[in-house]
Amino acid sequence: MSFVSTSARLRLVKPVVRQAGAANAERPPMIIAPKIRGFICTTAHPEGCAQHVAQQIAVVKGRGPVANGPKKVLVIGSSTGYGLSSRIAAAFGSQAATLGVFFERPGEADRCATAGWYNTAAFENEAQAAGLYARSINGDAYSAAIKAETIAAIQADLGQVDCVIYSLASPRRTHPTTGEVYKSVLKPIGDVYTNKNLNTGTGVVNEVSIEPAEGDDIAQTVAVMGGEDWELWIDELQAAGVLAEGVQTVSYSYIGPEVTWPIYKNGTIGRAKEDLERVQKVLDAKLSGLKGKAWVSVNKALVTQASSAIPVVPLYISLLYKVMKDEGTHEDCIEQMDRLFRDRLYSGNPQPDEVGRIRVDDWEMTPAVQALVGQRWVEVNTENFAQLGDFEGYQSSFLRLFGFGLKGVDYTAETHPDVKIPSIA
Repeated sequence: MSFVSTSARLRLVKPVVRQAGAANAERPPMIIAPKIRGFICTTAHPEGCAQHVAQQIAVVKGRGPVANGPKKVLVIGSSTGYGLSSRIAAAFGSQAATLGVFFERPGEADRCATAGWYNTAAFENEAQAAGLYARSINGDAYSAAIKAETIAAIQADLGQVDCVIYSLASPRRTHPTTGEVYKSVLKPIGDVYTNKNLNTGTGVVNEVSIEPAEGDDIAQTVAVMGGEDWELWIDELQAAGVLAEGVQTVSYSYIGPEVTWPIYKNGTIGRAKEDLERVQKVLDAKLSGLKGKAWVSVNKALVTQASSAIPVVPLYISLLYKVMKDEGTHEDCIEQMDRLFRDRLYSGNPQPDEVGRIRVDDWEMTPAVQALVGQRWVEVNTENFAQLGDFEGYQSSFLRLFGFGLKGVDYTAETHPDVKIPSIA
């Protein structure tokens, strides 16, 4: 795979791509169905993921171009959720060249790839068809080697980037210098936390009790989900001279309502998000010489692979979806990220809150929405959950993450799981 850039424009050298079902013709295809284990789906559907990506692209294109949007964008954690939607919003809203970094598993003759792999293959194919530069790097984004490979790709193909999105979500991190492995935990701090919970497999509203953090749980979680790696990325990009003047960098966070605070805002993950905000201020100072800006964007509660793992949150999301859909203000990842780029980062009016964060959770956190969700939280049980919550919407959103439940996809048809990402093929 080779890329050529000129001072006038970027040109993607078209690769020879092995399409699913072409060079794989000698391999038997398979029917791929969802296999759910706890809060994760262990299978993914290539055509379904491609359809999901196409739907997100259609949302962005339907809203028209983003005036003064970014032109060369690095997305760290680009294969699912908010990171994928950020890449789509930048590419198809601003016609931006995008470089994506992620850690995903490719498919084999008899085994599915991860959803993020299929998402990226679909994104690159769509970008290529639109004449947009798109390149991807698969590996441990926390490592020094992947940072160096990314910088080399920027230098070779783009020269500099004017936007850096940091959207990593991982349960563990290996420190690039010390080699120490850190593991994050989702725990309250101080006391046992007991509250309502949703069994996402059965729709039963039950109760969950979570033991508090102990030992070095907080420090470990901050090391994984805090701001250190974001800062390392920006430091190395800046030292290599690949950040353009006026560069903006964004990392994503969540605050949510008080009912989730013991497990989120005031728990171990909340401490990590506090560290993220600390680093945002540090990066602001470091980027001042480039007239750049660092942001923390607080996003809406949505069904993602990360949020599905947090106790209590799926029940809150189900109640929230019902309320916001009824009032016509519900957004998915792509609507959130399009609004972030279109109405905040590149509008000239980012509308920061009192501590300098961008809030695209603003519609979620309106007093009217929160009052109704709070009332339903008190009332909800297994018997009335179907009336008070949107379990169907929750399940549908969860399955779409893995390419299932998309209109226009024949899930009874056989398909080849070994799909190639063009820039990695």
